[in-house]
Amino acid sequence: MAHAVPARETSGRDTSDRAPATRPTMLPDVFGPRTHSVARWVVPVLAGLVYGYWAAANRRHGGPVTGWNLLFGFMTALAFVILYAVVRAVAARLPREGHAALWGAFAGSALGFLYAQSGVAMFTCILFSLILAAAVTAALFYRYYTCEDAKGRRIA
Repeated sequence: MAHAVPARETSGRDTSDRAPATRPTMLPDVFGPRTHSVARWVVPVLAGLVYGYWAAANRRHGGPVTGWNLLFGFMTALAFVILYAVVRAVAARLPREGHAALWGAFAGSALGFLYAQSGVAMFTCILFSLILAAAVTAALFYRYYTCEDAKGRRIA
């Protein structure tokens, strides 16, 4: 299928002395290195707190909040943050297949644990966890595959 070639600027003025306009190929980095280093730990901690609250809410089934329920929520949040940090550290050293599979397993396990706290049948927990793990693995493999060169190095 043929496509039209973009037209040159026709403003009526002479543009022969100007260099051709080029678009930047990468997005600008609007945050500094300090912001990125802080966000590297703040985002997992906040995600862990949300995950812990969600697990505790599923476990109490709408009942009153107790001390054991709070302890369960905070311990779940702590386990989530630690596992997230470990997966992030290990996955960066793996090839794209292992990288995608590790994040898929983490996402599927996280969903399975949350879903199991609601008291449904274990078969449905496993089924939905496997479906999510496969979807995350496929999506991340595609992303990593398209963002690496032939030797497996990430494109900057």
